[in-house]
Amino acid sequence: MRIVFLNPSGQIGGAERSLLDILASLRAAEPAWALGLVTTANGPLVPAAEALGVRVVVVPLPEAVARLGDGGARRAASLPRLAAAVPAVAGYVRRLRRAVRALAPDLVHTNGFKMHLLGLWARPRGVPVVWHVHDFVARRPLMSRLLRGHAPRCAAVVANSRSVAEDVRRVCARGAPAGVWPVHNAVDLATFTPGGERLDLDARCGLPPAPPGTVRVGLVATLAWWKGHETFLRAVSLLPPELPVRAYVVGGALYETADSQRSTDELRETARRLGLDGRVGFTGYVEDSAAAMRALDVVVHASTEPEPFGLVIVEAMACGRAVIASEAGGAAELFRSGVDALGHAPGDAAGLARRIGELAADGGLRARLGAEGRASAEKRFDRARLATELVPIYRAAVRAWS
Repeated sequence: MRIVFLNPSGQIGGAERSLLDILASLRAAEPAWALGLVTTANGPLVPAAEALGVRVVVVPLPEAVARLGDGGARRAASLPRLAAAVPAVAGYVRRLRRAVRALAPDLVHTNGFKMHLLGLWARPRGVPVVWHVHDFVARRPLMSRLLRGHAPRCAAVVANSRSVAEDVRRVCARGAPAGVWPVHNAVDLATFTPGGERLDLDARCGLPPAPPGTVRVGLVATLAWWKGHETFLRAVSLLPPELPVRAYVVGGALYETADSQRSTDELRETARRLGLDGRVGFTGYVEDSAAAMRALDVVVHASTEPEPFGLVIVEAMACGRAVIASEAGGAAELFRSGVDALGHAPGDAAGLARRIGELAADGGLRARLGAEGRASAEKRFDRARLATELVPIYRAAVRAWS
């Protein structure tokens, strides 16, 4: 089989890490398959995919198209903006169609909302398209209408959690593809492991070395509005000053879509207003997130909206870290609170502060959660599982459309 994957970014965020895990799993399980990737820009994703033996083609996305979206805090997309971008979209579809045809796929697997539509418009005649949905569709008014209208042309939907799968079914209703399959993301357990390099977080943040006995607590996430950075900072500000905790915001800006993320400067100003000068550091984008997690004693997931999946939760568990995670959406499917992680209500800074304080004061609890988290990752989230679940979906889609 020849599969072409379409991705709307050359950077590596959660959806791209999931994509790389899929590529690695397929390469190991089906070494004779030809895998191609079309992405919209050069970036870390390109060499990472090429290292897996994937043929990568870059078809640059016009800025007018890249900035379209309605997932940001201010719902940036509008019908007038969409109408103004129509000529750029049409030109891009022509270029994308040429690139996909050159790779001669039996199936197209799209990653990201823009690519779900662009992939349908650009695919060669008779080639099935599988959407891989990583986010709740219902949150996006414009995209909901567009995907509902195009769903009958999609061969199957892979969703990264049961919560997202149900959301797709509700939004698309009668027009939903016959198969909407929940397939949890996975991690490379050889990369995300308790042993290995640890990032010098203090040096990266320009802070003096933390005193011995300091408990390092970090939020590891892109700077998307709903990732809960302000909740995390407010929680840290509520901790007793005598508690030996230093906090870190690990991650940087990733998205091109207008109004979809905060800036580091905004977060620094928030920290300053909360009186956190010297108590919190900002690393910016970190390429080796596993090394950053291993440098932390506690990894916090603080999304304020129901999380479609929550890859950082699984990655931190695989690294043997104690994890605190928002209990909503797909994230709640990933752990058992009190067993392999601790849960907190989304957006509840006081509740999150209590959880941080609980772990900061109890090294034994941190160690137990870390060990149980690693065991859960090995049992449920090894990326070898991905090919086992995806290959039958691909084969059924090709048979149905042949």
